[in-house]
Amino acid sequence: QVQLVESGGGLVQAGGSLRLSCTASGRTLSSYAMGWFRQAPGKERERVAAISYAGANTDYADSVKGRFTISRDNAKNTVYLQMNSLKPEDTAVYYCAGGRSMATVIQQPGFWGQGTLVTVSS
Repeated sequence: QVQLVESGGGLVQAGGSLRLSCTASGRTLSSYAMGWFRQAPGKERERVAAISYAGANTDYADSVKGRFTISRDNAKNTVYLQMNSLKPEDTAVYYCAGGRSMATVIQQPGFWGQGTLVTVSS
């Protein structure tokens, strides 16, 4: 069973940056595609970004393209989300998730972390 722990969330002013980390235990992440999702108060959870198991392919929601970057370090069993030029509408709980393929991660991840809160003040 893969367990994911997110970190790096917090309070930041609009225009600022944060880097989220997602570290796995119980199994190596190198066999899985990974993704980041977010859920804002009163809204449905939405996909933010996804990355293939080796990091060669990435996918982003239109709302974060050019501002967010997903990456991974399989040697550290960790996936990252670098968030730049943050906006108040980026405020949400951010979740890390994984699956057997990019398609799986995008549509229905197999396992999830507990989430980390990102708050962007105006």
